[in-house]
Amino acid sequence: MTTAQSTFAPLSIDTAPEAARGTLEGVQKKFGFVPNILGVMAHAPATLDAYLTLGSILENTSFSPREQQLVLLAVSVENECRYCTAAHSTVLKSMLKVDAETVAAVREGRDLPDAKQNALVQTVREIVRERGHVSEETVAAFTEAGYTPPQLLELLVAVAMKTITNYLDHITPVEVEDAFAAEA
Repeated sequence: MTTAQSTFAPLSIDTAPEAARGTLEGVQKKFGFVPNILGVMAHAPATLDAYLTLGSILENTSFSPREQQLVLLAVSVENECRYCTAAHSTVLKSMLKVDAETVAAVREGRDLPDAKQNALVQTVREIVRERGHVSEETVAAFTEAGYTPPQLLELLVAVAMKTITNYLDHITPVEVEDAFAAEA
């Protein structure tokens, strides 16, 4: 175990700073457990709150839950975050019943079978890879697929949200728990 890993071991509701305990209790209630990455984030309650606030905002965008998770997976793959890739792959397959081929295509950087989803994922990949410098062609493909210009801006919420956890996993690799292990 590296120093960073031992310094940032996941905290539980009981071991987290007081400022993070209520938040972790809410996470426990919502998911049935505290994911390790949120337990690590609890070391810095402001970071935990920021991440969960962005998640709540993302849930209220115009994207469906399936589209949201495809976006979160695409960001995680582009940022090479193994923890988040496993987590979002699990949610897509297990909870949202997205077919394995679609999830594999996102993970492998291939085109998706569904044209609209493909335009969404391609746009996200370019946003992350090019640090927001998206070509006119990509924007045109995004809107021609049926998305709106404001939705292009909504993608930034997901990118910001995932950047927090993706970079956290780079700073201190987080152990993938059993709930996500099949997709690790």
